[in-house]
Amino acid sequence: MKEETASFVLENIYKAEERLRDVVVKTPLAVNSNLSAIYEANISFKREDLQRVRSYKIRGAYNKMATMSEEDLSKGVVCASAGNHAQGVAFACQRMKVKGTIFMPLPTPGQKLEQVKMFGGEYIDVMLQGDTFDAAKEAAMRFCKESNGVFIHPFDDPAIIEGQATAALEILEQAEDLVDYLFVPIGGGGLAAGVCSVFQHLSPKTKIIGVEPSAAASMKKALEKGRPVLLEKISRFVDGAAVQQVGDLTFARCKNILHDMTTVDEGLVCETILSLYNKDAIVVEPAGALSVAALEKYREEIKGKNVVCIISGSNNDITRMEEIKEKALLYAGLKHYFLVRFPQRPGALKAFVMDVLGPDDDITYFEYTQKNSKEKGIAVVGIALKQNKDFTPLMGKMKQNDFFVNYLNNDPSLMNLLI
Repeated sequence: MKEETASFVLENIYKAEERLRDVVVKTPLAVNSNLSAIYEANISFKREDLQRVRSYKIRGAYNKMATMSEEDLSKGVVCASAGNHAQGVAFACQRMKVKGTIFMPLPTPGQKLEQVKMFGGEYIDVMLQGDTFDAAKEAAMRFCKESNGVFIHPFDDPAIIEGQATAALEILEQAEDLVDYLFVPIGGGGLAAGVCSVFQHLSPKTKIIGVEPSAAASMKKALEKGRPVLLEKISRFVDGAAVQQVGDLTFARCKNILHDMTTVDEGLVCETILSLYNKDAIVVEPAGALSVAALEKYREEIKGKNVVCIISGSNNDITRMEEIKEKALLYAGLKHYFLVRFPQRPGALKAFVMDVLGPDDDITYFEYTQKNSKEKGIAVVGIALKQNKDFTPLMGKMKQNDFFVNYLNNDPSLMNLLI
């Protein structure tokens, strides 16, 4: 980015900050004592989960709509979102009394749908289209052409990026010392692009680490290829960061400024969600946990440093908690599923419990149908362990007593039927 262009961008970010002064909450930059002790660093959270719509997305959405002409606003606005951008647009529509049509993927958590409707009220219509954000976006673009509406992009728009960048201005204002490392979650890249635009010139020594879910690593792939590329298949679990292709503009802003780009497994994200809730009473959505989940990979680098993690959102549906707990246990090696061969005779299950299970092992799932024509039947059995080191003895005793048929954890297609 040329210097004059950078100055122009910073000027626009300051204007966005003024525009949003009475709209967004100046969220706290709070020290996390627990993680600071674990990593021997000064770790703080930028709590965008405490924003009015419980994510930073209100910043970009409102800034974009506030810079639009009355003529464009009168046409009605259209957006596509996995949830948080939709809430920001809905909030802006209600506050500015502008008609909006919001496209969201069919699997969007119910909690996010209800929040969008609550924030937008009579001013918005919600349309569920496609299985992914990108499919919803295609539907929204078609609708725009048919209705002559104005599309509010969730990330690849200068005004959106400048709005998100106001969070970075707050971090620099709130930080007492130089921020050595800043961990930023990345979906389409709007927040990261905004952060890079600010820190590149106001805190150039800060190392900015981008974090994506490993099953939806669109920015990492773009950096590897030197351009945004469309990922053929992604996981929707980390719905706030499940984007098949980052934006051209967000990629251009990030590519030479990000110090590093990393990915985290969904299971680690789930572990982090549960840890933040249990230890700090902080409720985050999967995308909101990304920045914290990445800390372990940088344990040695961040020791003794000032570290900021952006907690991007807390719009988590309570009905997802069982799945989150299950994924966390699987990732930690504390939950295992097997196909088990049972002799069709009385006492077979008792023998399995007495001869195979350890004293702290627990059967959490059991599905078995007796077959009259067979001497042995197959059961699906889920077993929870207290420690992952108990897995090897369990497998050994299962095989030794002729119960073992197959281990299911490494078979994604079968595991999808169980979780």
